[in-house]
Amino acid sequence: MITGHVFIATSLDGFIARENGEIDWLLQHDQAGEDHGYDTFIRDIDVIVMGRGTFEAVRGLGDWFYNRPVLVLSSTLANQAVPAELDGKVRFTGKSPSEAMAMLEAEGCRRVYVDGGRVIQSFLRLGMVSDMVITRVPLLLGTGRPLFGGVQRDIALTHTGTRSFPSGLVQSSYTVMQ
Repeated sequence: MITGHVFIATSLDGFIARENGEIDWLLQHDQAGEDHGYDTFIRDIDVIVMGRGTFEAVRGLGDWFYNRPVLVLSSTLANQAVPAELDGKVRFTGKSPSEAMAMLEAEGCRRVYVDGGRVIQSFLRLGMVSDMVITRVPLLLGTGRPLFGGVQRDIALTHTGTRSFPSGLVQSSYTVMQ
């Protein structure tokens, strides 16, 4: 069975990006040499699913740093060619989250890294997230793009652990109760 997993950072007030999509604040708090568990997390991931906004933000950072295949959910990009430098690394699709997960499962994928605010929100609403690791950066943005939007029902979580880092980052893990 295919499962969705979240590993993301937010400002202390819950934003994943500024209103304009910029994540400069996050990059400024990236502590070289401080292990936040990403390498361990990504080791068991088969594919990364993200939306167009996240794809464009990450692509704008320079060299492509993902070492797993990436599926971008975007009706805007679905009929466009993948940039040559990302050929074989990225695919675009106009499929819904449910259709995308069914396609990935049929391809043999079992563990999917779900990334990007709207995509995470969609997957949560559909019950397609198994667990989340959320790292809070000690910074208040005041406004921006929230990690969580409105939900039609309560989504129960079980807290499985919290750890803090010398840089001031605080990381909590949750299992999503289905």
